[in-house]
Amino acid sequence: MTSRSTPPPAPAVGPPPARPLRRLTARGRDEAHRAATPLELFFDLCFVVAVAQAGLQLVHAVAEGHAGEGILNYAMVFFAIWWAWMNVTWFASAYDNDDALFRVATLVQIAGVLVLAAGVSRAFDDHDFGVVWLGYLIMRVALAAQWLRAARSAAGAERTTALRYAAGVLLCQVGWLGLVVLPEPARPWMFLAMAVAELCVPVLAEKDHPTSWHPHHIAERYGLFTIIVLGETIAAATVAVKSGVDENHALGELLPIAAGGLLIVFCAWWIYFVVPAHGRLRSNRQAFLWGYGHYAIFASAAAIGAGLEVAVEQAVGKAHISTLSASAAVTLPTALYLLTVWALHSRYFKVGIAQQAVLPVTALLVICCSFLGRWAVLAAGVVTALAVATGVTLTARRATRESAPREPASTV
Repeated sequence: MTSRSTPPPAPAVGPPPARPLRRLTARGRDEAHRAATPLELFFDLCFVVAVAQAGLQLVHAVAEGHAGEGILNYAMVFFAIWWAWMNVTWFASAYDNDDALFRVATLVQIAGVLVLAAGVSRAFDDHDFGVVWLGYLIMRVALAAQWLRAARSAAGAERTTALRYAAGVLLCQVGWLGLVVLPEPARPWMFLAMAVAELCVPVLAEKDHPTSWHPHHIAERYGLFTIIVLGETIAAATVAVKSGVDENHALGELLPIAAGGLLIVFCAWWIYFVVPAHGRLRSNRQAFLWGYGHYAIFASAAAIGAGLEVAVEQAVGKAHISTLSASAAVTLPTALYLLTVWALHSRYFKVGIAQQAVLPVTALLVICCSFLGRWAVLAAGVVTALAVATGVTLTARRATRESAPREPASTV
């Protein structure tokens, strides 16, 4: 009797490998299981480098007593960062085919935002926007190339939309040169005009044919960026507290700031994700308002971290500003964050005056906490935590009332 060796197992059969270059065609808006890709997550993380630089410069400006100028520069630089991120995010939601050219174009845009981040300090200190403009140029040329590639694979109204986007992006990039060549007093007005022009590009481009962005994908991308910005806020505040303890041995002064800041960030996360944001993304009109409004959410979330750093520096004597100014550096962006989240999507999921009033009243109380001296940040954190507890309680009571069996109607 002869033994027979076991035959080798058959190789697993899987889908054929995708071609490295594919047509850049629109994806379906009703596509199932659409999620953020590893490249998109990498893209978001690299953008936070620029956010961190903008926040750091805001800290320096406020701590040195130049809050007005610092806030203006922060608003301008943060708009450039946010708008570049947003353009890529919505384009990818509609056209991401994950081929080699798409990946290269995205990596080029990452390089552009890193150049922009390198120029943030010069924009704040010397009002020199040359490096910021160069980084923006790299990002926007790559984006325009993506739109031209989409136009090549499209026809009719879809092709027109893609061409309008490409033209609008390039024309606005030329307009941003005004921040480099115009006299310094004219630059804020030039920024305002160009910001309006940028915001008009998607509205005009999609007036005849909306792109096929995916509601769940967009909501996830915005949520992930919110998480990353809040994480950067915690990181910045942690470094500031550590430096204060190591260099000044001021643990007693810093503990209330650290505890209050942590409560604020935890509650900011809770409040943002307590309702399904994608439920408000049913049309371009709703999506534009929701997407544009996130400028205030992202900017205020990052500014909370900057404010915590300012509060720490003031507590240890490094920042020569009043306690009220240092406290307001935390409470004002916190209040703005609460109001913007409420206005953009939370209020659409609240029932009754009590639920609707929680966040606006909380924002007002947080501002009032500014006048509590060294306990201001801790008080603001406690107020936001109580707001979360109140919201959970009201929601639970409503759910209990709705699930309770109703008594049969009287037959008398």
